[in-house]
Amino acid sequence: MTPSPVLSLDRVGVVLGGRPIVRDVSFDVAPGQVVAILGANGSGKSTLVKALVGLNPVSTGSVSVFGTPLPDFRHWERVGYVPQRSNVGTGVPATVREVVTSGRIARRRPFWPMSRAGYDTVTTALELVGMADRATHAVSTLSGGQQQRVLVARTLAGEPDLLLLDEPNAGVDHASQEAIAETLGGRADAGASVVVVLHELGPFAPLIDRVIALREGRVTYDGPPDQLVDGGAHAHHYDDLASDWSPPMQAPLERGN
Repeated sequence: MTPSPVLSLDRVGVVLGGRPIVRDVSFDVAPGQVVAILGANGSGKSTLVKALVGLNPVSTGSVSVFGTPLPDFRHWERVGYVPQRSNVGTGVPATVREVVTSGRIARRRPFWPMSRAGYDTVTTALELVGMADRATHAVSTLSGGQQQRVLVARTLAGEPDLLLLDEPNAGVDHASQEAIAETLGGRADAGASVVVVLHELGPFAPLIDRVIALREGRVTYDGPPDQLVDGGAHAHHYDDLASDWSPPMQAPLERGN
Protein backbone atom coordinates (compact mmCIF):
# COMPACT_ATOMS: atom_id res chain seq x y z
CA MET A 1 0.00 0.00 0.00
CA THR A 2 1.13 3.55 -0.75
CA PRO A 3 1.75 5.42 2.52
CA SER A 4 -0.42 8.44 3.23
CA PRO A 5 1.22 11.78 2.43
CA VAL A 6 2.79 13.74 5.24
CA LEU A 7 1.78 17.00 3.59
CA SER A 8 -0.91 17.56 0.97
CA LEU A 9 -1.78 20.74 -0.93
CA ASP A 10 -4.86 20.98 -3.12
CA ARG A 11 -5.12 24.05 -5.40
CA VAL A 12 -3.66 26.33 -2.74
CA GLY A 13 -3.73 30.07 -3.26
CA VAL A 14 -2.40 32.83 -1.01
CA VAL A 15 -3.43 36.47 -1.34
CA LEU A 16 -1.55 39.13 0.61
CA GLY A 17 -2.56 42.78 0.58
CA GLY A 18 -5.12 42.05 -2.10
CA ARG A 19 -2.46 40.63 -4.41
CA PRO A 20 -2.30 36.93 -5.40
CA ILE A 21 1.15 35.60 -4.47
CA VAL A 22 0.58 31.83 -4.69
CA ARG A 23 -1.78 30.45 -7.32
CA ASP A 24 -3.37 27.02 -7.65
CA VAL A 25 -0.51 24.98 -6.14
CA SER A 26 -1.07 21.25 -5.63
CA PHE A 27 1.38 18.56 -4.51
CA ASP A 28 1.87 15.83 -1.90
CA VAL A 29 4.97 15.04 0.15
CA ALA A 30 5.56 11.37 1.00
CA PRO A 31 7.13 10.07 4.22
CA GLY A 32 10.92 10.32 4.07
CA GLN A 33 10.88 12.45 0.91
CA VAL A 34 13.16 15.47 0.47
CA VAL A 35 11.51 18.16 -1.66
CA ALA A 36 13.15 21.39 -2.81
CA ILE A 37 10.97 24.36 -3.72
CA LEU A 38 12.91 26.47 -6.20
CA GLY A 39 12.27 29.78 -7.91
CA ALA A 40 13.60 33.27 -8.44
CA ASN A 41 13.04 36.05 -5.93
CA GLY A 42 9.37 36.98 -5.84
CA SER A 43 8.17 33.61 -7.16
CA GLY A 44 6.14 32.90 -4.00
CA LYS A 45 8.41 30.32 -2.35
CA SER A 46 8.59 31.84 1.13
CA THR A 47 4.95 32.93 1.06
CA LEU A 48 3.96 29.33 0.33
CA VAL A 49 6.03 27.68 3.06
CA LYS A 50 4.76 30.21 5.62
CA ALA A 51 1.21 29.26 4.63
CA LEU A 52 2.05 25.61 5.34
CA VAL A 53 2.75 26.42 9.01
CA GLY A 54 -0.14 28.86 9.40
CA LEU A 55 1.89 32.09 9.26
CA ASN A 56 0.16 33.19 6.06
CA PRO A 57 -3.56 32.60 5.46
CA VAL A 58 -4.57 30.08 2.81
CA SER A 59 -6.98 32.06 0.63
CA THR A 60 -8.16 29.24 -1.64
CA GLY A 61 -7.75 25.48 -1.71
CA SER A 62 -6.66 23.38 1.25
CA VAL A 63 -3.63 22.06 3.13
CA SER A 64 -3.54 18.83 5.14
CA VAL A 65 -0.76 17.86 7.55
CA PHE A 66 -0.51 14.17 8.49
CA GLY A 67 -4.00 13.70 7.08
CA THR A 68 -5.58 16.51 9.12
CA PRO A 69 -6.82 19.76 7.56
CA LEU A 70 -4.46 22.59 8.53
CA PRO A 71 -7.08 24.58 10.53
CA ASP A 72 -7.73 21.50 12.69
CA PHE A 73 -4.12 20.36 13.09
CA ARG A 74 -2.87 20.46 16.68
CA HIS A 75 0.19 18.18 16.84
CA TRP A 76 2.74 20.86 15.99
CA GLU A 77 5.43 18.94 17.90
CA ARG A 78 5.57 16.76 14.76
CA VAL A 79 6.47 19.74 12.57
CA GLY A 80 9.72 21.69 12.63
CA TYR A 81 10.01 25.08 10.95
CA VAL A 82 13.24 26.99 10.30
CA PRO A 83 12.52 30.58 9.19
CA GLN A 84 14.69 32.63 6.89
CA ARG A 85 17.20 34.90 8.66
CA SER A 86 15.64 34.78 12.10
CA ASN A 87 16.70 37.36 14.69
CA VAL A 88 17.90 34.62 17.03
CA GLY A 89 20.92 36.74 17.98
CA THR A 90 18.88 39.65 19.36
CA GLY A 91 16.58 40.13 22.33
CA VAL A 92 17.09 38.32 25.64
CA PRO A 93 20.69 37.06 25.99
CA ALA A 94 20.84 33.29 25.61
CA THR A 95 23.44 30.62 25.10
CA VAL A 96 23.49 28.23 22.18
CA ARG A 97 22.31 25.35 24.37
CA GLU A 98 19.46 27.42 25.80
CA VAL A 99 18.18 28.28 22.33
CA VAL A 100 18.40 24.67 21.15
CA THR A 101 16.75 23.44 24.35
CA SER A 102 13.76 25.69 23.60
CA GLY A 103 13.03 23.34 20.71
CA ARG A 104 11.96 20.73 23.29
CA ILE A 105 9.12 22.85 24.73
CA ALA A 106 6.39 21.13 22.71
CA ARG A 107 7.69 17.74 23.90
CA ARG A 108 7.70 18.59 27.63
CA ARG A 109 4.96 18.72 30.22
CA PRO A 110 4.46 22.26 31.54
CA PHE A 111 6.69 23.15 34.53
CA TRP A 112 8.41 19.76 34.47
CA PRO A 113 12.21 19.65 34.17
CA MET A 114 13.66 18.23 31.00
CA SER A 115 14.40 14.52 31.14
CA ARG A 116 17.80 12.99 30.65
CA ALA A 117 16.66 11.71 27.26
CA GLY A 118 15.66 15.25 26.30
CA TYR A 119 19.04 16.60 27.42
CA ASP A 120 20.78 13.96 25.31
CA THR A 121 18.60 14.86 22.32
CA VAL A 122 19.69 18.51 22.60
CA THR A 123 23.33 17.46 22.79
CA THR A 124 22.94 15.25 19.73
CA ALA A 125 21.30 18.09 17.80
CA LEU A 126 24.24 20.37 18.62
CA GLU A 127 26.69 17.71 17.52
CA LEU A 128 24.86 17.12 14.24
CA VAL A 129 25.23 20.75 13.19
CA GLY A 130 28.79 21.06 14.49
CA MET A 131 27.98 23.48 17.33
CA ALA A 132 28.56 21.32 20.42
CA ASP A 133 31.85 23.11 21.18
CA ARG A 134 29.96 26.43 21.33
CA ALA A 135 27.09 25.26 23.53
CA THR A 136 27.89 27.78 26.29
CA HIS A 137 28.57 30.71 23.94
CA ALA A 138 26.09 33.57 23.64
CA VAL A 139 24.16 33.27 20.38
CA SER A 140 24.71 36.98 19.72
CA THR A 141 28.46 36.34 19.34
CA LEU A 142 28.01 33.85 16.49
CA SER A 143 28.28 34.45 12.76
CA GLY A 144 25.16 34.38 10.59
CA GLY A 145 25.99 30.88 9.39
CA GLN A 146 26.50 29.61 12.93
CA GLN A 147 23.21 31.16 14.05
CA GLN A 148 21.45 29.39 11.20
CA ARG A 149 22.96 26.10 12.37
CA VAL A 150 21.60 26.81 15.86
CA LEU A 151 18.11 27.31 14.40
CA VAL A 152 18.36 23.96 12.62
CA ALA A 153 19.57 22.30 15.84
CA ARG A 154 16.64 23.85 17.74
CA THR A 155 14.25 22.32 15.22
CA LEU A 156 15.97 18.93 15.36
CA ALA A 157 15.78 18.93 19.16
CA GLY A 158 12.00 18.69 18.83
CA GLU A 159 12.39 15.44 16.85
CA PRO A 160 9.89 16.46 14.14
CA ASP A 161 8.57 14.09 11.50
CA LEU A 162 8.28 16.95 8.99
CA LEU A 163 10.85 19.71 8.58
CA LEU A 164 10.10 22.92 6.67
CA LEU A 165 13.04 25.23 6.01
CA ASP A 166 12.87 28.64 4.34
CA GLU A 167 16.14 29.30 2.46
CA PRO A 168 18.46 27.96 5.18
CA ASN A 169 21.50 28.77 3.02
CA ALA A 170 20.63 32.44 2.38
CA GLY A 171 23.60 34.57 3.44
CA VAL A 172 25.26 31.53 5.04
CA ASP A 173 28.88 30.50 4.51
CA HIS A 174 29.59 27.37 2.47
CA ALA A 175 30.78 25.33 5.46
CA SER A 176 27.50 25.98 7.28
CA GLN A 177 25.51 25.15 4.14
CA GLU A 178 27.27 21.79 3.95
CA ALA A 179 26.72 21.12 7.68
CA ILE A 180 23.00 21.90 7.39
CA ALA A 181 22.63 19.79 4.24
CA GLU A 182 24.38 16.82 5.84
CA THR A 183 22.17 17.10 8.92
CA LEU A 184 18.98 17.15 6.85
CA GLY A 185 20.17 14.14 4.90
CA GLY A 186 20.57 12.26 8.15
CA ARG A 187 17.05 13.16 9.25
CA ALA A 188 15.64 12.01 5.92
CA ASP A 189 17.50 8.71 6.23
CA ALA A 190 15.86 8.32 9.65
CA GLY A 191 12.42 8.67 8.04
CA ALA A 192 11.60 12.38 8.38
CA SER A 193 10.19 14.33 5.45
CA VAL A 194 11.92 17.55 4.45
CA VAL A 195 10.61 20.51 2.44
CA VAL A 196 13.30 23.11 1.83
CA VAL A 197 12.94 26.43 0.03
CA LEU A 198 16.03 27.25 -2.01
CA HIS A 199 17.18 29.75 -4.59
CA GLU A 200 19.62 27.15 -5.91
CA LEU A 201 20.39 23.57 -4.89
CA GLY A 202 24.09 24.00 -4.06
CA PRO A 203 25.25 21.56 -1.34
CA PHE A 204 21.68 20.27 -1.00
CA ALA A 205 21.73 18.71 -4.48
CA PRO A 206 22.67 15.14 -3.41
CA LEU A 207 19.77 15.04 -0.92
CA ILE A 208 16.93 16.13 -3.17
CA ASP A 209 14.43 13.53 -4.36
CA ARG A 210 12.15 16.00 -6.07
CA VAL A 211 12.04 19.61 -7.21
CA ILE A 212 8.96 21.83 -7.32
CA ALA A 213 9.72 25.02 -9.24
CA LEU A 214 7.59 28.13 -8.92
CA ARG A 215 7.24 31.10 -11.23
CA GLU A 216 4.89 33.97 -10.39
CA GLY A 217 3.27 31.78 -7.74
CA ARG A 218 2.51 28.85 -10.05
CA VAL A 219 4.12 25.42 -10.32
CA THR A 220 6.01 25.16 -13.62
CA TYR A 221 7.98 22.00 -12.84
CA ASP A 222 7.44 19.07 -10.47
CA GLY A 223 9.81 16.16 -10.86
CA PRO A 224 13.33 14.80 -10.37
CA PRO A 225 16.13 17.37 -10.07
CA ASP A 226 18.19 15.95 -12.94
CA GLN A 227 15.41 16.80 -15.42
CA LEU A 228 14.90 20.41 -14.33
CA VAL A 229 17.64 21.72 -16.62
CA ASP A 230 17.53 18.93 -19.19
CA GLY A 231 13.75 18.88 -19.46
CA GLY A 232 13.62 21.03 -22.58
CA ALA A 233 10.24 22.69 -22.25
CA HIS A 234 10.88 23.61 -18.63
CA ALA A 235 14.48 24.69 -18.93
CA HIS A 236 13.83 28.10 -20.47
CA HIS A 237 11.91 29.18 -17.37
CA TYR A 238 14.95 28.62 -15.18
CA ASP A 239 17.98 29.94 -17.01
CA ASP A 240 18.88 31.85 -13.82
CA LEU A 241 18.85 28.60 -11.81
CA ALA A 242 20.60 26.51 -14.42
CA SER A 243 23.74 28.62 -14.33
CA ASP A 244 24.23 27.75 -10.64
CA TRP A 245 23.02 24.16 -10.65
CA SER A 246 24.49 20.80 -11.57
CA PRO A 247 22.83 17.37 -11.23
CA PRO A 248 23.58 15.29 -8.14
CA MET A 249 26.45 12.83 -8.42
CA GLN A 250 24.17 9.92 -7.54
CA ALA A 251 20.52 9.09 -7.83
CA PRO A 252 18.36 10.21 -4.87
CA LEU A 253 17.49 6.61 -3.97
CA GLU A 254 21.16 5.96 -3.27
CA ARG A 255 21.25 8.54 -0.46
CA GLY A 256 22.94 7.18 2.60
CA ASN A 257 24.76 4.31 0.78
